[in-house]
Amino acid sequence: MIQALQFEFFRNALWAGLLVSIACGVVGTLVVLRRVVFLSGGIAHAAYGGIGLGLYLGIDPLIGAVGFSLFSALAMGLVELRARQRADTVIGVLWALGMAVGIILIDLTPGYKADLMSYLFGSILAVPASYLWLMLVLDVVIVLFAGLFFKELVASSFDESYALTRGVPVEAMHLATVGLIALAVVMMMRVVGLIMVIALLTMPAAIAVDWVKDVRRAMVLAALLSVVFVTVGLLLSFTLDLTSGATIILVAGVCYLLSVGLLQLRQARGRGRQPAASR
Repeated sequence: MIQALQFEFFRNALWAGLLVSIACGVVGTLVVLRRVVFLSGGIAHAAYGGIGLGLYLGIDPLIGAVGFSLFSALAMGLVELRARQRADTVIGVLWALGMAVGIILIDLTPGYKADLMSYLFGSILAVPASYLWLMLVLDVVIVLFAGLFFKELVASSFDESYALTRGVPVEAMHLATVGLIALAVVMMMRVVGLIMVIALLTMPAAIAVDWVKDVRRAMVLAALLSVVFVTVGLLLSFTLDLTSGATIILVAGVCYLLSVGLLQLRQARGRGRQPAASR
């Protein structure tokens, strides 16, 4: 570990992992509570259109990804609100269209596009210092919004009907949530790539929600778990010369399966201790 910290790119990677983990803790918990993993996947893959748009216009692809992801997220959020019966189908179409637009725009962009694979599969060890500042800004936006509207976000996540009776703007909170998902996706695309971004967004939060029932504590635990997964994955990838993004997801996936197994074992023991009369 000490040897790896001598390299600036590794230190940048650790900082990127820490900043991404904050977004994972806040946004990932909302995704799990709202059960919008498929919607999140659609936003993540549609974000590739923003990469292509940025390259085509000659601007930073990440700037293009922010704008395109927010546009795609709001479109998918509105579809889910207005056409619930066909939401999965329409979101799947928008998902495919976003990627298709990105690929076509990249084809139309002259010059050599060497860095594109890092957006699909991640390249945390190549994260520049300038990108860390963008991640910090996005983190601040996510945390501030979640802090200011925490009660509204939680209420609309658990029971929309009850939230409406209490005057909570449920539709606005839903659209705000998908907007936060879009920002988190942009942050994570260079860490684990668009292909695996949903895994990192949801697995730490899924573990946290299973073991902690308080939403704030679940967000904190999810963020801490994400830090552990990213750090361990980075160390393994650096030591064993493996792809960093895939290694991080592998660590998270193994821990998630272990968590599910432990939870099932605890529940089985709890049922086994119940008196015969109470069964």
